Amino acid sequence: MALILGFRVQNFKSLKDITLGRFWDTQTTDALTPLTAVIGKNGVGKSTLFDTFGFLADCVKLGVEDACDARGRGGLQRLLSQGSEGPLAFQVYFKQDGNARPITYELEIVGDAQGRPYVAREHLRQRRRGQSYGRPYSFLKLENGIGRVWKGETATERDEEPDEGRAGQSSDEEPRDGELIELSDKRKLAVATLGALKQHPRISAFRSFIEGWYLSYFRADAARGLPMAGPQKHLNARGDNLGNVVQYMQREHPRRFKTILARIAEKIPGIHSITTEKTNDGRLLLCFNDRGFQEPFFAPQMSDGTLKVFAYLLLLEDPDPPPFLCIEEPENGLYHKLLETLIMELREHTGRKSQVFLTTHQPYLVDALQPNEVWVLKKGDDGFSSIHRADSDPLVQNLVEQELPLGGLWYSDYLDAR
Repeated sequence: MALILGFRVQNFKSLKDITLGRFWDTQTTDALTPLTAVIGKNGVGKSTLFDTFGFLADCVKLGVEDACDARGRGGLQRLLSQGSEGPLAFQVYFKQDGNARPITYELEIVGDAQGRPYVAREHLRQRRRGQSYGRPYSFLKLENGIGRVWKGETATERDEEPDEGRAGQSSDEEPRDGELIELSDKRKLAVATLGALKQHPRISAFRSFIEGWYLSYFRADAARGLPMAGPQKHLNARGDNLGNVVQYMQREHPRRFKTILARIAEKIPGIHSITTEKTNDGRLLLCFNDRGFQEPFFAPQMSDGTLKVFAYLLLLEDPDPPPFLCIEEPENGLYHKLLETLIMELREHTGRKSQVFLTTHQPYLVDALQPNEVWVLKKGDDGFSSIHRADSDPLVQNLVEQELPLGGLWYSDYLDAR
């Protein structure tokens, strides 16, 4: 299972410089956990942090210019932190699986004379085998669309970078091996272009990893619709193809799907069972059978919370799950006693399939989390956000060890006191 160990963003709206987790050259902070939650008051930047993952995925899929305009972002100038002179920058430090060596991806985006964004710098590198420290090997290094790329799964000794400085800033000689390349469009990422080539399996693996990220913008009213018949393998971000995913599971995994419906029904209060009913035009309706009624209720008649629980649990049963799953404020519309059950399901899922990242402002949900899984986002007097992990405060750690609930501590302002 792929796992993000560290994530850094610079000059993205209120996130002037935010780092979560650990990087290869910093051992002071533990890596991100398989289940990670970010908490904070309204307006501190939780939604902005959530959008950084969507923005990076959009950069890979669409290119940086379209990514800056997508989802109502309003272009590069609207994204850059106020007063910022530096580039919009990202760093992702991750493992492809538990035994793999960590990989670092770095991206910097700036604007040209007309303010149009382009890729100023892109770097993909991997730690050496069997060493905790030392300069990583590069697979890709470009500045302004020009640079070098190294083929294969692993780099050789002659491909080693002489240092970790940027091109033009090092007193050592730049690496001479590798293929010299120049991109025709500096608004497209090299990892997206070269990742389509068989000769670059490591770059291709990273591209697939980013493209596989799933950000949930679930809307219950969208899920109530009756889409045209036709099975679809994965639930989309808004959830408006819920019926299509049900069709797919019913057709391709009938026994498993029946078991899934039974498991989900057990977790939704008042629901005796969930079945399906096929319409004359081939659509598949979800039938929620309430204990107090003889006739079933269909999805368009169900509450927001019921549809949300069903969608989340169905997402966790995806036969081909996303490597990285982001959910913004999953508690909205849910009965508070369902939150612990949801966290238990998410934690079980992370142990088998995906890494999960979520934002929340619900103390009941935080009660079900561990201090090392919770990051506290705050906004300073300068308008920029800062972040720290809950267990970095010894007082909080001691109180949790005395069995005080973490959400209760947050409600009492202990987590925001730092």
